[in-house]
Amino acid sequence: MNNLWGDSLSGFWSAWIIVITLGSIGLAFWLLYANRKTDKTPDTHGNVDTTGHAADGIEEYDNPLPSWWFKLYVGTVIFALAYLVLYPGLGNFQGLLGWSQESQWEEEVAAAEERFTPIFAQYQEEPIPELAKDEEAMQVAERIFLNNCAVCHGSNAEGGYGFPDLTDDAWLYGGEPDNIVTTINQGRNGLMPSWQQLGEENIENLTQHVLALSGNEHDAERAERGAATFASVCAACHQPDGTGNQALGAPDLTDDAWLYQAPGQSLADSIRQTLRNGRNGHMPAQAAYIGEERVHLVAAYVYSLSQED
Repeated sequence: MNNLWGDSLSGFWSAWIIVITLGSIGLAFWLLYANRKTDKTPDTHGNVDTTGHAADGIEEYDNPLPSWWFKLYVGTVIFALAYLVLYPGLGNFQGLLGWSQESQWEEEVAAAEERFTPIFAQYQEEPIPELAKDEEAMQVAERIFLNNCAVCHGSNAEGGYGFPDLTDDAWLYGGEPDNIVTTINQGRNGLMPSWQQLGEENIENLTQHVLALSGNEHDAERAERGAATFASVCAACHQPDGTGNQALGAPDLTDDAWLYQAPGQSLADSIRQTLRNGRNGHMPAQAAYIGEERVHLVAAYVYSLSQED
């Protein structure tokens, strides 16, 4: 109840819930009891009560409920009332046992922390390149990754549209252990500004130049014209040779790793879209979610993915 209504309800809403809950239970029981029949005996003419419903000459008898069914229903009413006395369910009344879902969750978390903290502390002392070779540790790390990272990077860690592939060697911010730890701990914010103000002619020239940098099919004449524009507006982040800058998170434009190429979209159209509209990528800091003691372990797992042959 606390999750839905805050720490506590106002007196009116608390009373309202209590009345509705107990009233519903009482009304249901009264309806059943008031309509309960116990007499199955035919009258002096041998007739028995019917409901008045008939189909194909077959009448529906108005027999009482089996006693076992009625007693079972009474038992459920008693159980419901006992539950509401012992556990939360009646407005602000917390129950005689003082149980809450928050306290149970906190107890389970505390028990888990007591059990696993020494294990994570042991992993914390091991350098990431060595930890990445520990199969048992990587099994634990994989489960943490699947629970917290796979929603963006995929269960196979190969990423998707706008989400980096963690299994290759194309790193926006560097693939060394310290870089990965920083990324997971602090998150990353990538910003590629829109260059629509350059006009479509320059955007097309830049597109062809970027295609040329990565060795893809391109219009050589337009690519040459785009080189000057690239040097003046793009080289500050991506370097004059287009190899990128990991300090800024600026991608290497000379490889074949394209973060924003949608399925079925041509590479040229993806580049044009990026130049026209810009890009804004956000990797949230994970330390607050998985705990700092697990960051080291997950970093080792991510590191291991790019070391596999």
